[in-house]
Amino acid sequence: MGVAVVLVAAGNGERLGANRPKALVELGNKAILSHALVAVINYNPNQIIVVGHPQFQSEFEAVINEFPGIEIVLVPGGQSRQQSVAIGVSLVSHDLVLVHDAARCFAPPSLFKDVEAALLDSVCVVPLMPVSDTIKRVMAGVVLETIDRSQLGAAQTPQGFKTKELLFALSNSEIEFTDEAALMQAAEHKVLAIAGDARAYKVTTSDDLNKAASDLNPRRTGIGTDVHEFSNAGELMLGCLIWPELPKLKGHSDGDTIAHAIVDALLSAAGLGDIGSNFGVDQPQYSGASGEQFLLDTLSLLAAKNLYPVNVAVQVVSDKPKIGPRRLELEARLSAIISAPVSVGATTTDGLGFLADARGVAAVATALLRGSD
Repeated sequence: MGVAVVLVAAGNGERLGANRPKALVELGNKAILSHALVAVINYNPNQIIVVGHPQFQSEFEAVINEFPGIEIVLVPGGQSRQQSVAIGVSLVSHDLVLVHDAARCFAPPSLFKDVEAALLDSVCVVPLMPVSDTIKRVMAGVVLETIDRSQLGAAQTPQGFKTKELLFALSNSEIEFTDEAALMQAAEHKVLAIAGDARAYKVTTSDDLNKAASDLNPRRTGIGTDVHEFSNAGELMLGCLIWPELPKLKGHSDGDTIAHAIVDALLSAAGLGDIGSNFGVDQPQYSGASGEQFLLDTLSLLAAKNLYPVNVAVQVVSDKPKIGPRRLELEARLSAIISAPVSVGATTTDGLGFLADARGVAAVATALLRGSD
């Protein structure tokens, strides 16, 4: 029993205020339609039909051409959503059809599979999300009643149907419905509800678009710490600056506590382990390496995962050196290396621990990363 997906993308997107069809609005350098097609293609149906805005067919074709080797049929939509769905469903050549809104571009392939599986026992399947807000019925500004939300659900797509029954209902309806499940219910078909998915939210307003952009490129935080004891020789390197009045910190590399704490924070945010697992003593090329080299190599690891620093904060814990006089210089130097703002603070241990007698330097860093598609 084959299954088709009709991807409805013919809306004007007026509430988004983009002056073009919503499906063609860019989200992370790709059209919303492109993201929706990725999910549909990963679901791997037998047939894919895109119903696009009739005045933008060439733009829709350009998006479809991003997927060479995938057979996707493009047709112009009608004057209403229901008319567009009818046009798409009329081209379906399989027993089952899933009707999906392109605006729900992050609906996962698993939701498509769940809807298809439920169609084995039903003519119509709709995924629903529970309603968490208290719902009031209002007329003329007056609350008439509070609705029992335990009996409510917010409808999503894809919605699944036996193709023959849906096509018949579409052909004989004289009323415009907001979704096909309502149409089928009006035609006296039993509508089966299954659990929806929070990822299948609809991009309708600019706030929705901002949320989608954030979901596409999520921000991630990490924390890192480092401690080194002073040696008896050499020149102190701290925050990628030379401090000639103090000796070098002990370590396999240059012992740059500030740089190492930042490295650990960046790696932590990226889920890439820590400085030891990436640049440990078992790697001779990092013997005596500078903090700057550690930072640059860490940025390369992040870039390979399409992750980039948004900002970094470092707190230095020590009696020596005094950070205040060179704070701005430190921030400028580290910000230039990382290509993101770095703030530096300093404190002491109030006479507690080995740092109190200036035997070493500790640092704690936090980092915020952004993704990029």
